[in-house]
Amino acid sequence: MDQPEKVVLDQDDIRRTLVRIAHEIVEKNAASDALALVGIHRRGAILAARLKSLVDDLLDAEVPLGDLDISFYRDDLSVRPEQPVVHASHIDFPVEDRTVVIVDDVLYTGRTVRAAIEALFGYGRPARVQLAVLADRGHRELPIRPDYVGKNLPTARAERVNVRVEELDGVDEVTISELEEALA
Repeated sequence: MDQPEKVVLDQDDIRRTLVRIAHEIVEKNAASDALALVGIHRRGAILAARLKSLVDDLLDAEVPLGDLDISFYRDDLSVRPEQPVVHASHIDFPVEDRTVVIVDDVLYTGRTVRAAIEALFGYGRPARVQLAVLADRGHRELPIRPDYVGKNLPTARAERVNVRVEELDGVDEVTISELEEALA
């Protein structure tokens, strides 16, 4: 029997959350010329582009935007059943002496963020690295803590957080559903 998904953030909630995160990023980083945003493919990159627009407006300046594919930096490549879909990374600015805000949709175990930091360091050594996530569901396996959190979503391991964005999915929403195995 299919359990319905529970919507925890709708389109307006996501918009307000990103506006708040943009304000927090600007408040915490006074030197706008040393700030950059880098999104993790796929949905983190889309959220980073939205944040860039908001941060640019707040600062009345252009903040560099990049995106990372972390597929080959993951520590679970050998145990994943399917081959990763690889996207190109784009960081067309120097990262040295910058505060780089890594943007992702969901923070869970911390392994994706660890891989993103490793991939980012392939481009140079930033002055600081910060983390912005739309949803933090806990269950950390690594000592990684976000600087900016849209919503804390305490979840069970048998649940899944689904982030959908207009650009890929035709709708902006965050839902919680039960994993298929838990339903069997």
